[in-house]
Amino acid sequence: MISRILPLLLLLLVVVWHSPSDSLKAADPIPVIDLSQQTDRHVIVAAGTPEIYQGHPTTLLMPDGKTIFAVWCIGHGGPAGPMAVSKDQGLTWQRIDERLPEDYQQHLNCPSIYRMVDALGQERLWVFSAAKGTRSGPGMPRIVSEDGGKSWREMPPLEFPCVMTFSSVARIGDGHYLGLYHRGPDGKDRAPLEVLQTETRDGGLTWSEPRVVAAVAGQSPCEPFAFHSPDGTELCCLMRENTRQGRSLMMFSRDQGATWTTPVQTSWGLTGDRHMGVLTKDGRLVVAFRDQAPDSSTKGHFVAWVGSYEDLRQGAEGQYRIKLLHSHAGRDCGYPGLELLPDQTVVATTYIKYRPGNDKHSIVSTRFRLDETDRLLAARSLQPTERLGQATLAQYFQNESSRLTDACLTEIETLSDWQANQ
Repeated sequence: MISRILPLLLLLLVVVWHSPSDSLKAADPIPVIDLSQQTDRHVIVAAGTPEIYQGHPTTLLMPDGKTIFAVWCIGHGGPAGPMAVSKDQGLTWQRIDERLPEDYQQHLNCPSIYRMVDALGQERLWVFSAAKGTRSGPGMPRIVSEDGGKSWREMPPLEFPCVMTFSSVARIGDGHYLGLYHRGPDGKDRAPLEVLQTETRDGGLTWSEPRVVAAVAGQSPCEPFAFHSPDGTELCCLMRENTRQGRSLMMFSRDQGATWTTPVQTSWGLTGDRHMGVLTKDGRLVVAFRDQAPDSSTKGHFVAWVGSYEDLRQGAEGQYRIKLLHSHAGRDCGYPGLELLPDQTVVATTYIKYRPGNDKHSIVSTRFRLDETDRLLAARSLQPTERLGQATLAQYFQNESSRLTDACLTEIETLSDWQANQ
């Protein structure tokens, strides 16, 4: 009788020992295209060193389709100061810090750059930051250029207490823009966070009194990214959800931001931090962010979601995701600049610990086209089957483990009965 039980016990140990790990069991709901190791796509805008942490960039593509500006801060949420320009669509970069006002180095935390044009056609480039001097100093200090970035001057702060300055600015009409940002109680970076909106009708010179447009009980919406639907009839706003209780959040407006719907959860595939997106010529959305989707194979890395606006709106998973860059510092990455070039190349720029070792975070960009990633997806047409196969294999091991356990228990009960009758 013992000779019958022993082989079953040994087989059960083998099954349990070789069962797939949780990471293998958890399959991403949509395919992932990994471009992160294709270093020929990468451009180092500003390299980190053992002493210098390059953090939190934003970018601006000018109307010529070639010139890109980038601004960022030194340290995690630290002082502003650096600015660079590319004249060749982001392939090479030149630092232009010397053009900036001296006091700009007192501007703190995640500077953001925008281009606005007033009703008379005057173009202005703006860089807003969170605070001046200290994190409790005057809110939203700013600098402006009226000559295409050749020279800059400081303007009075907007005096809006915030955690970060505008995460997005959406054009509504001639000279009319919405600016969205977030704050906590008393403007501090603590829960509950809420999203606010303010408007300018003169191309960024003056702004209305901010009002709360997103507050969710028990949750903390933040880092809003607002953009128009492909047909221009609706605004969508994607938001990070900072309590990590679920997925990211989204809300919609069909009256140019006068009112917004109650925030709801996005799909799994859009769950992340600091979304930024572009609309390609074929009508698809590319949205880049730091991945925070539950059990994602790329969680904490810099990724992009690809899908239609209707996918996004209906909470569908979309077409696929792209792993853009690999973070060697966990989830400390992914505040992006995202630009669409005339030839439909997407240029995605972020801060990231680019390599292992002592060097701190760098500003790095990568580039791709959807026709490239579409081909890669087609070449991996077996991937969904492979993922299903992994899940099926995991289920097989689980079933076999249960079956062998039951068989062992049956044999033990039989042995007990046999011994009781001896």
